[in-house]
Amino acid sequence: MFKMTVKSRNTKDFYQDVTDQIIAALEQGVKPWECPWDSSSALPTSLFSGNDYSGINVLLLWRSMFTNGFKSSHWITYKQARELGGNVLKGSKGTTITFFKPWKKIHDSGEEETIPLLKTFTVFNYEQTENLPEPKTSTISNYIKRVERIEEAIKSTGIEIQHSSPKAFYSPQRDVVNLPKFELFKTAEDYYSTAWHELVHATGHKTRLDRKLNNRFGDKDYAFEELVAELGSAFCCASLGINGEVQHESYIASWLEKLRGDKRYIFRAASQSAKAHELLLPKNQKS
Repeated sequence: MFKMTVKSRNTKDFYQDVTDQIIAALEQGVKPWECPWDSSSALPTSLFSGNDYSGINVLLLWRSMFTNGFKSSHWITYKQARELGGNVLKGSKGTTITFFKPWKKIHDSGEEETIPLLKTFTVFNYEQTENLPEPKTSTISNYIKRVERIEEAIKSTGIEIQHSSPKAFYSPQRDVVNLPKFELFKTAEDYYSTAWHELVHATGHKTRLDRKLNNRFGDKDYAFEELVAELGSAFCCASLGINGEVQHESYIASWLEKLRGDKRYIFRAASQSAKAHELLLPKNQKS
């Protein structure tokens, strides 16, 4: 038995608060999962541990960067800043993110149930601190080396890519990604962004993460899978320093409808996207 419980001191309904933020951004024509900076930076990272954030936290931190104009992708808690000998600037407003803490409950029948409790905590951007060490960056400035790394990452997925049609799609029946030929894209970045979008779809194959893929436009799961691919490809592109575009504005209306009716919709999509991201780009392949 498995269910989700929200337990937070910071907000009455964190699910709804986050969903409202996503809706507001989409209504303004802004996708909260697009990198808010123009560089080959990686995902939002903990300055304290050096680990990348994942899932819904990536969206929350990117949104904060976009809203506040932060250029740094490094974050830290108030306590961690003190532990490193620094401090958060007075008057700084933090960004609320979340984690799930497993809690075991024993029923009268003796059955054990694991319940993930949603808890929130506050982090501050590096630009909101002082007296802290300079964040380590691992961006690759050499274009040729960066392309080589991207190509190697694609090859390492083990998923076949063909160029037999001028359309980009993933075929679950054949387990093959098809992309238009490289020269048909406006930029190399757009080609690679599209590639990762379709590769995320491929993670839904029954031999991988086993998501529902045999859907048609208008089906209840169609827009959800497209959102998973949008988020997952954004995570992959951020890991590899890709700043291309994939045009999927046609799904925004469907996403808005689902978000307005289900406050956990974006959380489920972000969770599936994080799993796809980790499958396609294990930690040793990320920036």
